[in-house]
Amino acid sequence: MKEKLRVGIVGGGGYTAGELVRILINHPSAELVMVHSASQAGKYLYEVHAGLYGDTSMRFCQEVDLDGIDVLFMCGAHGESRRFWEGRSCPEGLKIIDLAQDFRDESCGYVYGLPEWRRDRISSAGKVANPGCFATALQLALLPLAGAGRLPEQVNIQALTGSTGAGVKPGATTHFSWRENNISAYKVFEHQHLVEVGRNLSIVAGRPVGDLNFVPLRGDFPRGIFAVLTMECPLNLEDILTIYHEAYDGEPFTFVSPFPLDLKQVAGTNKCMLFLEKHGKHLVVTSVIDNLLKGASGQAVQNMNIMCGLPETEGLKLKAIAF
Repeated sequence: MKEKLRVGIVGGGGYTAGELVRILINHPSAELVMVHSASQAGKYLYEVHAGLYGDTSMRFCQEVDLDGIDVLFMCGAHGESRRFWEGRSCPEGLKIIDLAQDFRDESCGYVYGLPEWRRDRISSAGKVANPGCFATALQLALLPLAGAGRLPEQVNIQALTGSTGAGVKPGATTHFSWRENNISAYKVFEHQHLVEVGRNLSIVAGRPVGDLNFVPLRGDFPRGIFAVLTMECPLNLEDILTIYHEAYDGEPFTFVSPFPLDLKQVAGTNKCMLFLEKHGKHLVVTSVIDNLLKGASGQAVQNMNIMCGLPETEGLKLKAIAF
């Protein structure tokens, strides 16, 4: 019988870590042996992550012990991963998947973990930087055009995200009484994920990209990203669809839909769904993902599977909410 991968999590108290635990305790090739949280140490996991009662009796640990661990997921706040490794050595053979933005520029030997783009490099990597949630939705919507040399000089983007995208720490804009029946824009043209989107599209296109006019919106729902990208494109829809099908045919989690999309088609899954339509000279691309799964923990497990030579979909055949 094949030995299971021994897996640990650092920074286990947040939303993405909670989703990661839910996936890993049901993953046939993984054994979750450590979940660290400085703020929740000593508590049972189910005391923090609702829904885990009866699934695990693990407690959060205070100290991090990397001995005997095969794969380590870093789920702390941005900046904490670099601080974690300052003065600490990485055990030989330990594979690291970082869900923060600290190494998404592929510094310090990390590979950018978007499988649809970097699968070959991920398969031989020891360290992977998981993409941001908005960055995942936007790059999957634009990478085929960039690769075909058809990315226009200006792309207008509006993307609506759920409240879990703001993290577990409460704030004024995550409070129920403010969020319910409310929508607002934030970080207009300045969202931090634009850095990795622009950098990676430029690499694929072989030239600096033009303007990505991104307006992020806060929605009054907990999970998911619904992004609409509008741009001028001289190609007819049939030729555009050919480009996208060639890019994503055979991909296990990214699909080009023949029908308009809604968010519940992907909520609770590791899927990205794309829908393309043409209106006169304008191309409209809709991209929908679950921000906690394909935008974070699901994609992280997808990367683990690739790094460790497992079937890419293992542990990730998840059901959409649907209703």
